[in-house]
Amino acid sequence: MKEFLYASHLGDLNTALLEAAEIKRDRYAYEHLGHHKTVMLVFFNNSLRTRLSTQKAARNLGLDVVVLDVNQGAWKLETERGVVMNGDKSEHLLEAIPVMTSFCDLIGVRTFAGLTDRAADYEERILNQFIKYSGKPVFSMESATAHPLQGFADLITIEEYRTSKRPKVVLTWAPHPKALPQAVPNSFAEWMRTGDVDLVVTHPEGYELDPLFVGDAKVEYDQMKAFEGADFVYAKNWSCPGVTRPEDYGKILCQDPSWTVSARQMAVTNDAHFMHCLPVRRNVVVTDDVIESPRSLVIPEAANREISATVVLKHMLLGMK
Repeated sequence: MKEFLYASHLGDLNTALLEAAEIKRDRYAYEHLGHHKTVMLVFFNNSLRTRLSTQKAARNLGLDVVVLDVNQGAWKLETERGVVMNGDKSEHLLEAIPVMTSFCDLIGVRTFAGLTDRAADYEERILNQFIKYSGKPVFSMESATAHPLQGFADLITIEEYRTSKRPKVVLTWAPHPKALPQAVPNSFAEWMRTGDVDLVVTHPEGYELDPLFVGDAKVEYDQMKAFEGADFVYAKNWSCPGVTRPEDYGKILCQDPSWTVSARQMAVTNDAHFMHCLPVRRNVVVTDDVIESPRSLVIPEAANREISATVVLKHMLLGMK
């Protein structure tokens, strides 16, 4: 595996889930694969779970780890071609990438959407420059449009806690004071569509996710109706994806507090588990009683980020043999 951005890059997901269970039983079973190899983790934006879990996964596989915070302690990077660099950016990504990769064997990149130019975000211009110019295997630690390590961890978590052959999984939009990217909901929808679940996506009108990710999953604009009989509820805010109205891309179209996940919605579920990628705005996205309930999986879900990253890095290392 030379690159990792989408679920399809990992191959058969049933096999990947079995690998995840194997690694969870023995996190160091493949420690030899990374011997005398280095992974560089490049962060264009803040991180807690991704940084910690990917570093731990790399150590599980015997890799040395170099972490670069682009916005702290490095030269400001220009990412667009043809720019006259007479502003505050001292180095271009086209020079920085080959320098970075001269010091590592594989590279992980984390970057967010700008939420102003839909074409630029959905073309994944920054991540694709690393893929094109690094000459090394590249994996996404979240990009403008996708968060595959999170999506895989979510699938692992549902696999561990499911009690029926085909559980009902609901992805619900929730309010937020800031405009947020669609990366997490995009990947959640994508990975759930590959799993053995019934996926329902619920959100106000205007928040339709890109068909590239949501496919033919059922969309229900009535949140209460969507929650009926759910086994898992995954809450996440996202800004307008601009699918039906490109001019609204990145905007906040709704802040209706009735969409906050509370006991009212959870009461109509099948005693559903609650999920969220974290960090979460309490009593905006979800109420205290729901996120603190025994049915909340936000901590096991976060812990599974180590497992998803270990499986992915294992595949990348095996591809280098």
